Amino acid sequence: MAAPTKTSASPGRTLMILGLILLALLAWAFVPTPRAPKLGLDLRGGTQVILTPVSTDGAQIQDDQLKQAVEIIRQRVDGFGVAESEVTTQGSGQNASIIVSIPGVTNQAILDSLSTTAKLDFRPVLNIDYGTPQPIVTPSPSGSGSPKPSASSSLSGSPAPSASVSASAGGTASATASSNGAAVTGGLRPAADSSASPSPSPSAASPSASSVTTTTVGGVTSVGGNPPIQSAKNDAALKAAFGNLDCSTPGATKGGPNDPKKFLVTCSTDGSVKYLLSPAAVQGVEISGASAGLSQNGGGWEVNLTFTSDGAKQFADTTTSLSSKQPPENRFAITLDGLVQSAPSVSSPILGGSAVITGSFTADQAKALANVLKYGSLPVSLTPSSVQQLSPTLGQDQLTAGITAGLLGLLLVVVYLVIYYRALGLVAVASLLVAAAITYSLFVILGRQLGFTLSLAGVAGAIVAIGITADSFVVYFERMRDEIREGRSLRAAGDAGWIRARRTILAADFVSFLAAVVLYFLSVGSVRGFAFTLGLTTIVDIVVAFLFTRPLVSVLMRTAWFTSGKPWTGLSPNRLGVSPAAPAESRTTVAATRAAKES
Repeated sequence: MAAPTKTSASPGRTLMILGLILLALLAWAFVPTPRAPKLGLDLRGGTQVILTPVSTDGAQIQDDQLKQAVEIIRQRVDGFGVAESEVTTQGSGQNASIIVSIPGVTNQAILDSLSTTAKLDFRPVLNIDYGTPQPIVTPSPSGSGSPKPSASSSLSGSPAPSASVSASAGGTASATASSNGAAVTGGLRPAADSSASPSPSPSAASPSASSVTTTTVGGVTSVGGNPPIQSAKNDAALKAAFGNLDCSTPGATKGGPNDPKKFLVTCSTDGSVKYLLSPAAVQGVEISGASAGLSQNGGGWEVNLTFTSDGAKQFADTTTSLSSKQPPENRFAITLDGLVQSAPSVSSPILGGSAVITGSFTADQAKALANVLKYGSLPVSLTPSSVQQLSPTLGQDQLTAGITAGLLGLLLVVVYLVIYYRALGLVAVASLLVAAAITYSLFVILGRQLGFTLSLAGVAGAIVAIGITADSFVVYFERMRDEIREGRSLRAAGDAGWIRARRTILAADFVSFLAAVVLYFLSVGSVRGFAFTLGLTTIVDIVVAFLFTRPLVSVLMRTAWFTSGKPWTGLSPNRLGVSPAAPAESRTTVAATRAAKES
């Protein structure tokens, strides 16, 4: 009989590699301080935010508007890496409300993002200035006879953040870095301003100002005296409001509802610059897609935009007009709730319905700006009516009882494996412990890095995975026993049994993982947590089977005690129905005869 092909040339090396990976995961999870997985809403409690939709034009709120708002809010929360959040609606029409439940201690940025009404517009810039009113300094004569300019000269006359834009012979636009706004071109690759939006995060604009009294003086409307300041006309009163605006005052960067048909005086999200803006030329609902990615020419992170057919025409018409103007009137401000997220300069007409925003963005900044552009425009304005803390939906007694029951079930599985498979059962137990250590470390790391939270549904997914992992052991051990019954030596049976078993293991795990992926993308809420955990633990099962169980069995097969066939090895000839006195050739003949009869 030909010897089977070896499948593990160096099991010791494989075990060492897995050991290093496991140590790295444990160090990442528990150093410098021990950590625990983040628990979900049902196990830990969390925060509940109730949002009341308000129609900006007084029209009746439709159910499809609420559904769209719920989907956008869910995408925003998921964009922050929060898992297991619940977004539901209650009531309908004018009496409707949106309830958002977030597990754990909620980050303030998430709450700000939820309460943001997120009215996204593209507005041409009429004027820009420092975020605070600048004192006028009289130039003093110098020895050279030329006056020294004031350090606080306005950005509007000759903007300090200037952009020098040029086009190469090949038609590719380029722009030198400036301190405000990011260059935009359609289909062309510009360099861009570095500080247009130092932190273009949706959380920078919070509509808490919506609960403040709206005042109107001389046709100029403001919310509690703070931006957004609006007027139907770009008259002296609005220009005076622009000159007097101080973006460093409390509430100046809160944002709030604004009319896209009116002129706007507002601040950047960080309060460093203030803007006088025209009515919206393109509204956020005309954006069909936005994504962040690395520039193909090595220019760093950028944001790619695509528009609807109507939006593409509006964008083309406006950028054609802006590209012929001088700074700062060649800028196109992106506003969210009346606050400027970015104010890129336009170097050339943008045709074709696509545009690129480039600048000195980090990966997080580019993704945050893309998230604002993609999910920024809610169909209705939302006012936060209450924010309250929730206690766990499961009491401590029920949680303790569930954990106890799970541990008892696991203990019974361990006892069965040891009784039935003896030493091989101990291999299975060790594999379960390794899988548990890897899974627990991943839960901790994902909770810290991505905001993953472990809910009761996720725990159920992990428990189901225990059965999947145990099935892998059973398949391998039984295949190995079958090879011994067919007359192979113990070591040869281990190799041949693995070759046959690994196909079955991979097929079963692939089906389980595919089901988890489909369930994850077709479900929401806690069901997604179950699917995510099931998929993650299925991958862990494959890693443990190939990098721990198989190499460990291969090492044991090389020991004298294991090859002796004693009862506690789990491979006793008497238990397998094989006579130890019969030669290998005789056992093979018997096995072949038995197989022929069965066929």
